[in-house]
Amino acid sequence: MVILYTIGYTKKSLKEFVGLLTKEEVEKVVDVRLKNTSQLAGFAKEDDLRFILGHFMKVAYEHVPLLSPTEEIFETIKKKKDWELYVRMYTDLIRERKMDQVLKKAIGGYERVCLLCAEDSPKQCHRRLLAEYYQRIVGGVEIVHLTEKDARRLMK
Repeated sequence: MVILYTIGYTKKSLKEFVGLLTKEEVEKVVDVRLKNTSQLAGFAKEDDLRFILGHFMKVAYEHVPLLSPTEEIFETIKKKKDWELYVRMYTDLIRERKMDQVLKKAIGGYERVCLLCAEDSPKQCHRRLLAEYYQRIVGGVEIVHLTEKDARRLMK
């Protein structure tokens, strides 16, 4: 059985982020952001994240932008603020790109994999939609969302 975690780095310190992944014994992080090199990403820029995860935590890292929404979909949600439209557009893209197969390949033989993006909450985030779709198609997958609330509790 695969445990598919999801996490957003926004509103988390590096200590909180690492603490959550360590506590859950995550074996691999699959970065599902379209772009992962922005200065706004802080510690979550690709090179820094790859170094932190690999060198200090012995956690595998892979950036798979094919699992991300397109720029067009991102622009739609920014302009129209229509979550239902976003869900339909991204779900169509999931099917079109056969993301279940792409994610299955990214997961490989790992049992504790975490989908990473920027959104602090999974509520209106593509990582949740992707995880839920994968769970429906593949089966035998447990989804656990690692949130800011979990990070704060872990730090006490």
